[in-house]
Amino acid sequence: MICAPRAAPARVAGRGVTRICAAALLAASSACTTTGPATQPVERGALISSTPVAVLDADQVSEHLEAFGLDTSQVRFGVAAHQIVYRTIDTNGASTTASGLVALPVNDESELRAVAWLHGTTVYRRDVASVNPESPDRAAAFLFASAGYATTAPDYLGLGLGPGFHPYDHADSTATASVDALRATRALVERSARRLDERVLISGFSQGGNGAMALGRALQEGADAALSVGALAPISGPYDVSGTLETAVTSGIEHVAPYVAYLTVAWHRVHHLYDAPSDAFRAPYDETVEGLFDGHHTGDQIFDVLPATLEDLFTPQFLGYLRNPTGTLLEALEEADGTCDWRPGVPVHLYASTGDRDVPIANAHHCKELLEAQGAKTNLIDFGEVDHGTSVSLSLPVVVEQFDTIDD
Repeated sequence: MICAPRAAPARVAGRGVTRICAAALLAASSACTTTGPATQPVERGALISSTPVAVLDADQVSEHLEAFGLDTSQVRFGVAAHQIVYRTIDTNGASTTASGLVALPVNDESELRAVAWLHGTTVYRRDVASVNPESPDRAAAFLFASAGYATTAPDYLGLGLGPGFHPYDHADSTATASVDALRATRALVERSARRLDERVLISGFSQGGNGAMALGRALQEGADAALSVGALAPISGPYDVSGTLETAVTSGIEHVAPYVAYLTVAWHRVHHLYDAPSDAFRAPYDETVEGLFDGHHTGDQIFDVLPATLEDLFTPQFLGYLRNPTGTLLEALEEADGTCDWRPGVPVHLYASTGDRDVPIANAHHCKELLEAQGAKTNLIDFGEVDHGTSVSLSLPVVVEQFDTIDD
């Protein structure tokens, strides 16, 4: 729910520069194609366009990952990356478009194992993997692809090249956008006379950890007959949205005001939580907060202008509403809390850290308890006293190892 923005680890000076070379990419992967507006398809998951954005050999992949503090021992192949635009639906079920990154291994395999990587909290639309070469989520996609996996990293609604606003922490639309991104990836892979394994190995961080569980549930319930769940490995996700909000508005979390503001504005756009901004936000923030979360402001710009405390940001009445939810907010929270309340057909490996002050590890315990109550097999890996961002850097190589043990 309330998660830290995806800040990249400190980069190594002079290292990790993505080499973009369309000619080399075209030579490495014949899947590099672009369709014009006149031929745009209309069905969900239809691939509207594919644009080569990067090609790296194995050494260059290692250099790129090192700059993000990621283990490079699992790098086996070069990577060809594409920005895709595809058809999907919005939170009301209406047709729209979204974008994402597809990273493919440069190898001779005719059938590729599929990975879905779901990103964490992002406020600025150009910070996502398909647009920003320095995105940590692009690095994560490169890690999976260099290990041999066809990796789909959806931007979600309202980020990247998608129109409108991003419905932050809205599990249903995260799932539909991700299913449709996988369909578009399948079309892209097939254009190069290769095929995508139907079993999707799913992982994601923070908001994307919760989204990974929502995507897994959607696939298991038949969202696409040609796709199934092959593995689940969510990292530091806010599975107990109600509990995390309660923690945020009582004892607090890191940077609490900006994150609760983001959730409030995003959920208002989906659920209608107030009649006027002044009902929720104190002056002068009632005139500015909604505009800050338009996808065109960076995290730093938002943090610089919002207050440090909830009391300075919200009206007393609305803060009371957040502390004791009723009505529409309570219904939305109850719906959001269900992403782990099902029985996956595969074991669920949960990754988290005791030291996380953004998404408390209580979320992972909550998810584990719900899954086990349904009869699911689970495992919780706790990386100890490390922060939210470090938890993903430590988890990713272990997730790759987990995926490598899955039988073909």
